Amino acid sequence: MLVTPIPKLTAFLLSLSTTPLKSSLSFPGVINFYRRRRSYRVFTSMAEAGSVYVDVAGDSRSEHATGKWFSVPELRLRDHRFVVPLDYSLDSKTSPKITVFAREIVAVGKEEQAMPYLLYLQGGPGFEGPRPSEAGGWIQRACEEFRVILLDQRGTGLSTPLTSSSMLQFKSAQDLADYLVHFRADNIVKDAEFIRVRLVPNADPWTILGQSFGGFCALTYLSFAPEGLKQVLITGGIPPIGKACTADDVYEAGFEQVARQNEKYYKRFPEDIEIVREIVKYLTESEGGGVPLPSGGILTPKGLQTLGLSGLGSSTGFERLHYMLERVWDPILVTGAPKRISQFFLNAFDNWHSFDTNPLYALLHEAIYCEGASSRWSAHRLREKTEFKFDAVKAVKESQPVLLTGEMIFPWLFDEIHALKPFKAAADLLAKKEDWPPLYDVATLKTNKVPVAAAIYYEDMYVNFKLVTETASQISGIRLWITNEFMHSGLRDAGRQVLDHLLGMINGKKPLF
Repeated sequence: MLVTPIPKLTAFLLSLSTTPLKSSLSFPGVINFYRRRRSYRVFTSMAEAGSVYVDVAGDSRSEHATGKWFSVPELRLRDHRFVVPLDYSLDSKTSPKITVFAREIVAVGKEEQAMPYLLYLQGGPGFEGPRPSEAGGWIQRACEEFRVILLDQRGTGLSTPLTSSSMLQFKSAQDLADYLVHFRADNIVKDAEFIRVRLVPNADPWTILGQSFGGFCALTYLSFAPEGLKQVLITGGIPPIGKACTADDVYEAGFEQVARQNEKYYKRFPEDIEIVREIVKYLTESEGGGVPLPSGGILTPKGLQTLGLSGLGSSTGFERLHYMLERVWDPILVTGAPKRISQFFLNAFDNWHSFDTNPLYALLHEAIYCEGASSRWSAHRLREKTEFKFDAVKAVKESQPVLLTGEMIFPWLFDEIHALKPFKAAADLLAKKEDWPPLYDVATLKTNKVPVAAAIYYEDMYVNFKLVTETASQISGIRLWITNEFMHSGLRDAGRQVLDHLLGMINGKKPLF
């Protein structure tokens, strides 16, 4: 935001007619939108909580509302809400509007200090930004030198959330699918630019930190709005680029990595080999091929295998999965009572994936790999090619370990997961959609001038190392920190260390070689 003392208001407004405001908008059709809608806020102080500002035309709007500062231990926070177009390709007056929420964080006592801005782009897709309850990790480190902006990407958190209940308002699957196409990285970046030119003094470029899918968004940002970026930091999130749809490449490599993670898991907890086989046998022999879940869905052998999505790829995933499996069976309290899966396990399974609270993840997951081509349920097709490895029933019959699956979304999930059932038809439409707009510009990335530092996790189950290095070779000026010390959750597990290392790389504190 521009902070201007009231006594200087007149001079400030007069200067606007002769002083151009910096802009990084290079999306087709968007730069004119911002030229039409440029506005200038006037606050008596940075601590003022208000949403009224004066624009060059002299009228008052509510594009940006700012909340009051509040505190958690060692941090000060305040909320920002922005009214943005759903569709930036339309005229600003005709596009439907949504709200995008962002939370500003500073260290205690730095509310009034002039500091550079750092935008955090959350992993996902379809997950909201962090909700800090105290200073710690990467946020505490970042607040030593930045104003941190935690963005709820459109459709998540407090940004006009698309939930399993709110999406029921759409009258048809086609209406929902047409709406969901506006919630990928391209529009997330346009939202970020909308916020930057209204929030950062003089609309200066800011630093961005992208984790996982947030790193995908960072490359979209570098492709289409690099003038808005001072520095780019990426952790576990460099996508494959250069093809109309890279989903098949992702899952072909992904199934191989998931098989290796299974091998490591069962080596650590060999007793779980038999436990998982017992569960699969029990589910197969149950009426309907599975057992009812508390949520209203059904747990089948294929559904059981999806525990690998969270259990095999993060630093504490192995342990959480093992502790869940060790309580899978109800005790036999009465002689002759039938064997049953415990309510504890069924509840834990329901809560494992967050599909009920964050359904966008399932709906848009394969779409994040599409530019001008459809995914056609890529993970499902690729799984069929490797079914001999991931056939749970066959594994039980042959006394082999049952392999869990990884970060893959399958069409049958929309039959088995209660929260996803209403959106099956819309998901199928998205899987068949071919005219997805571009997410990356390879030519721009090859001539990139923005400093980029990326943490690459050698054994990352979610973002394949080989595909990452292929993309990195096409980004001019990128510096890579390749490590097997952390898994995909490195920023969560050792955030201060990871962020400090990346900042050192990008600011010259780490040697070039």
